Amino acid sequence: MSANEELESIAISAVPHMKIHGRTTGQRSPVTLFWTGSAVECNVKGAEFWVEIESSYDLLEPWISIVINGVPVSRQMLIRGRSWICIFRGMNPAVVKNVRIIKDVQAMSVDPGNSLQFHAVKTCGAILPVEEKPLKIEFVGDSITSGEGAIGAKTEEDWIPMWFSALHNYTFMTAEALHAEYRVISQSGWGVFSSWDNNPNGNIPEYYEQVCGLLKGVQNERLGALEPHDFSSWQPDVVVVNLGSNDDGAFQSPAWTDPLTGQVFKQRLNEDGTYHEEDLTKFEKAVELFLIKLRKNNPHAHIIWAYGMLGASLLPAIYRAVDRYKKHSRDHAVSILQLPNTTEETMGARTHPGELSHRRTADVLTDYIQRMLK
Repeated sequence: MSANEELESIAISAVPHMKIHGRTTGQRSPVTLFWTGSAVECNVKGAEFWVEIESSYDLLEPWISIVINGVPVSRQMLIRGRSWICIFRGMNPAVVKNVRIIKDVQAMSVDPGNSLQFHAVKTCGAILPVEEKPLKIEFVGDSITSGEGAIGAKTEEDWIPMWFSALHNYTFMTAEALHAEYRVISQSGWGVFSSWDNNPNGNIPEYYEQVCGLLKGVQNERLGALEPHDFSSWQPDVVVVNLGSNDDGAFQSPAWTDPLTGQVFKQRLNEDGTYHEEDLTKFEKAVELFLIKLRKNNPHAHIIWAYGMLGASLLPAIYRAVDRYKKHSRDHAVSILQLPNTTEETMGARTHPGELSHRRTADVLTDYIQRMLK
């Protein structure tokens, strides 16, 4: 940039051709990103580009990754407060740069103070339209889909945002391979019927129809997280559900007692280690009901229940539930895909799938979706 070229500051709501990825509200002053993989994207023709970001948290800080022309170039933790971040400078002003600034960490239900907002941009050039991609995919899942442990050494055990990644992640990899726009709905430890520790409130289906309803606190309510999601604003061609690992964990974990009511919840095993039939039925029913909810809100999508990156013990139950749903609904645009199990070689941090495991899953899922769409 020459000395006489000044950067122009533009409020995010006034930026032409700014594309917002991920579920959010209609509020654009500022733009709030809630879910992992959510992003702001634009094409910039200029030498320099900055964004004004506001980060808030009590316990768990937001992280972002910056992708330029399809390649990740930086990743950083955000400190509290509002500040300008330089995305690039000194680049050829005549060349158009595609820029994505991606929320690298899941919606943090355990930290009501956590938020990430975009207020403005600064550039010396023009902002041009972003190409519309031909395919839309929604991913629904747990810690695997949140990218927990997808980055970091195998020895890492701390549950902190640093070890989450939206990019070293089968969701990003699959979408890139298919040239698709994508969204993620995910939460570590949560399941279809309950969370890994038997808490029945830790289930994704209950909050699926809100913008980001699993978030708590006055701040998130003010930001619109609890509002009903407008499904007509973005209709996926494919919905990939990767849930069941934490439901399996609930069978292996101690009972959970509701601190308010004293009610005890437990998915039980029989003495021989098999699943208690009554409790397994609860899981299967939850799968069926979630498929009904998914179809209601995504009438034209092919729904894939993809499962198995951390074992596939509940796969027979998922098959039974999906078969029952298909029989009752006569909805044949629903299928099951067993994913490659994570091995010692492909393990990441926190005994979760690492980047190699995510890559293997992305390859299998990409091939499956390509064949399915043909």
